[in-house]
Amino acid sequence: MPNVHIIIVTYNAMKWAERCFTSLRQSSVPVQCTVIDNGSSDGTQDYIKNQFPEISFLQSETNLGFGKANNIGIEEAYRKGADFFYLMNQDAWLYEDSMEKMLDIYMQHPNQDEIGIISPFHIDGSEKYLDIFLDQYIAKNYEKTRLISDLYFQTLKPYYEIRFVNAAHWLLPRKTIETVGGFNPYFFHYGEDDEYVNRIHFHRKKVLLVPGSKVVHDGVQSLYKIDFTKFEDVRVEVNAMNPNLPDGWEQEKKALQQSMLKNFLTGNFSTYRQLSKKYKKISADGDQLNSLRKQLIQTGPTFLNLS
Repeated sequence: MPNVHIIIVTYNAMKWAERCFTSLRQSSVPVQCTVIDNGSSDGTQDYIKNQFPEISFLQSETNLGFGKANNIGIEEAYRKGADFFYLMNQDAWLYEDSMEKMLDIYMQHPNQDEIGIISPFHIDGSEKYLDIFLDQYIAKNYEKTRLISDLYFQTLKPYYEIRFVNAAHWLLPRKTIETVGGFNPYFFHYGEDDEYVNRIHFHRKKVLLVPGSKVVHDGVQSLYKIDFTKFEDVRVEVNAMNPNLPDGWEQEKKALQQSMLKNFLTGNFSTYRQLSKKYKKISADGDQLNSLRKQLIQTGPTFLNLS
């Protein structure tokens, strides 16, 4: 039986805690779990410790964000001999056979080394619809996968290769951790999974979506859910460090300059000021971005301490 270790980062998770952690107990494949709490103030810590004592609970003194906290969990799971690392959001839960069906795909795959990420089908909190973001990811891959056509004609294949799926539910084989590493510490919240998937592709690994395995992600069903008054839009930084783009930092600076000029000439001064602020930021962060890029192109457990 493979050693499957689930890693969940919590921050005020009481709304979902019972369903989330109870679902782990009910998995047909036995799993271990590590929780990294980012400073909850709603009783999450005591609830998990008291109701789910089998969980390895780690308390962060500060809010580390999504990526850094997950890295701690990955390191902990690796030291415990994990064969598979399952990254799961706090607002999510499994069905009894979710893990079993993902593992079946891995075990039956003719080239396991090329698998970077396995994702189940995400459904929303109503459990009646696909998560809206999964709809988007499938649509963007229509030409290559024809998954929408297969759904319509009920001729689904065991798995599909897609470009991207978010990290609400990721199954990572041990080889992925040892080859690609952990999350980039530059990102606090949002952007981490985009940047990680870029590295998955750079290291010639694939993202597989498994229709036979379904899970719940009770996230906001809006493609515009990110509040950019609270969280920075980091798409420029993700592209700047993308190892699949030669001279990504220079390309992003050039693109920003062109957009700034266009918006200035057309009188869109508010947009111009936003673009100018971003240009100044990535210019100031140039040494850091390029240093991180040199690290993430290396093969190995980048951004992790696995000793």
